[in-house]
Amino acid sequence: MEEDGKSPPDSAYGEPKKYDPNFKGPIHNRGCTDILCCILIVLGIIAYVAVGIVAWTYGDPRKVIYPTDSKGQFCGQAGTPNEKKPFLFYFNIMKCASPLVLLQFQCPTPQICVEKCPDKFLTYLSVVTTQQNFDYYKQFCQYGFNNFSKSPVEVLRDRDCPAMITPSKPFTRRCFPAISTQKGVVMVGNSTTFDDGTGDKQRNVTDLVEGAKKANVVLEARQVAMKIFEDYTVSWYWIIIGLLIAMVISLIFVVLLRFLAGIMVWVMIVLVIAVMGYGIFHCYMEYARLKGEAGSDVTLKDIGFQTDIRVYLHLRQTWLAFMIILCILEVIVILLLIFLRKRILIAIALIKEASRAVGSVMSSLVFPLFTFLLVCLCIAYWAITAVFLSTSNEAVYKVFNETQCDFSGKTCDPETFNTTNVTRLCPDATCQFAFYGGETYYHKYLIVFQIYNAFMFLWLANFVIALGQVTLAGAFASYYWAFKKPDDMPAFPIFSSLGRALRYHTGSLAFGSLILAIVQLIRILLEYLDHKLKGADNKCARFLLCCLKCCFWCLEKFIKFLNRNAYIMIAIYGTNFCTSARNAFFLLMRNIVRVAVLDKVTDFLLFLGKLLVVGCVGILAFFFFSRRIQIVQDTAPTLNYYWVPILTVILGSYLIAHGFFSVYGMCVDTLFLCFCEDLERNDGSLERPYYMSPELSQILLKKDADTLKSSESQS
Repeated sequence: MEEDGKSPPDSAYGEPKKYDPNFKGPIHNRGCTDILCCILIVLGIIAYVAVGIVAWTYGDPRKVIYPTDSKGQFCGQAGTPNEKKPFLFYFNIMKCASPLVLLQFQCPTPQICVEKCPDKFLTYLSVVTTQQNFDYYKQFCQYGFNNFSKSPVEVLRDRDCPAMITPSKPFTRRCFPAISTQKGVVMVGNSTTFDDGTGDKQRNVTDLVEGAKKANVVLEARQVAMKIFEDYTVSWYWIIIGLLIAMVISLIFVVLLRFLAGIMVWVMIVLVIAVMGYGIFHCYMEYARLKGEAGSDVTLKDIGFQTDIRVYLHLRQTWLAFMIILCILEVIVILLLIFLRKRILIAIALIKEASRAVGSVMSSLVFPLFTFLLVCLCIAYWAITAVFLSTSNEAVYKVFNETQCDFSGKTCDPETFNTTNVTRLCPDATCQFAFYGGETYYHKYLIVFQIYNAFMFLWLANFVIALGQVTLAGAFASYYWAFKKPDDMPAFPIFSSLGRALRYHTGSLAFGSLILAIVQLIRILLEYLDHKLKGADNKCARFLLCCLKCCFWCLEKFIKFLNRNAYIMIAIYGTNFCTSARNAFFLLMRNIVRVAVLDKVTDFLLFLGKLLVVGCVGILAFFFFSRRIQIVQDTAPTLNYYWVPILTVILGSYLIAHGFFSVYGMCVDTLFLCFCEDLERNDGSLERPYYMSPELSQILLKKDADTLKSSESQS
């Protein structure tokens, strides 16, 4: 140890900067950095726009919305012959039980668009025999069929009409048998058997059930999505009101933090503990209330996955799990507060200094809205491009048959199919729409375009976030290094910092965000591989994949931490990304004790503030959308899943709170990094003036001395 009680600087982490009386914050004479990455991101954006134009040219989102008949025509699409026929009808839904449904996503039976689903049980043979219901039955035959003079055998052979129709109900714009259960018996109409129209013996309703299940296997996710969409259409304005409440609460909290930092931090801590305590009490009351109710003792394992979350809320085990989780979180928070009580006092002093900085740069509070809008623009462009890319295929027709045939599954042309020898070799074969795809080079490389779409989205989103961070860092660094505050600060710190970032450091921001985007894309691909290998028995591959996922998760967190501090150095000194990242890392390593015990404690306190905002708004949204507030019970919308708007409000509230508190987080990180460098420039003594407030400088230096004394006594 040296006489002044400080360890000599470790040469492995570089040399600290020397005292410079002329240094006054972010330098103005700077040049462009990482020009190659700037050119790369510009070329990437141009290529991204080209991909979007191609996707919008060939894509057709109607393929996602409307069902398609055997000829590839949309049902219910305005301006088409099927405009008034919104529902898809299967000639023989029992054919949907074939494995081809899972392979081709299409049933090997003719399908047509109809105005409404059948509500009668009829067979073609009964219609011909009784000479009744001709007009009714005709609407479920092939388009334009009107030739009842053909023999029934010829009609059924040529698939002009279905052999039978059953009472059906529309489901995701498709006609499915109206199956009901009475005392555990599955029925269609009032019968458990039916005539399949072929003259054979009666068949069981379970055959219809099996076909309907297989036909519906691809549609269940879409049905859930449509219900969620319906919930959004009736609750969107209440969701916006909830998000506005979250914005107001966050703004009030930040404003109060500006003037009452110490009091507000302690109030925040107490309220977070109180909110979690109320959550524990509410879970216990629900758990006790359900005691003795029928079905409440069913386990989560028994009911499996349910899309309606209300099913879980009627189980005692659900509330017991919630209560245990909240109890664990409550204990963790209380223990952290007890062990970090002394560090919290120092963190409060740093937050007070950050409050002064935010007060001097008030425009920083609204700047995250600019970042948020740019991120939303990136998300919107990515989502639209992804939809158009996934629907930019052509209709593919394949041979479907019921008996053994060498041509089964082969591509065919419906216009010339009847003139080929396929119909001679396979009399029951038909050429019908199978799926949307294509054989051209464009269609073969669609997956490449999708990957590029995802990569550019990650790159641009990270670039926008990096731009916001370096802009705030430059503004707050201007505040710190201004000896006379706010006289020595620029007139518009945010705009000055934003202009410097865009003019000189677009390449550096692109470099940092590119590295992060590559790691994130690798993580997405690993998650995809993990999903594909879930059913595999190769435990070695699963273990290796799990290790890779863990390593890349840690790498992503480290890169985010390193980038954040590198951007602060870029904002101050205008150096390139690699130099800034190295200098920031070495500076933090030379001050690792302060980083561990001070900076992260401040982040923890700000995280508690986010939890407080989310908790308050989330509880209010839960009681409102679940109709538990008597005064507004009739005002709340009727929903399929009331957890949809609740989760949306909670997620949106967290993003809003994160936007406001991220200003404080970036301010604290910038001031902390500046103070560490200020301390090194002044050789850790009080002989030269510090740029941070004198009281905070005294607290930090005193704490360092206490830490050194403690370490000496232990040694």
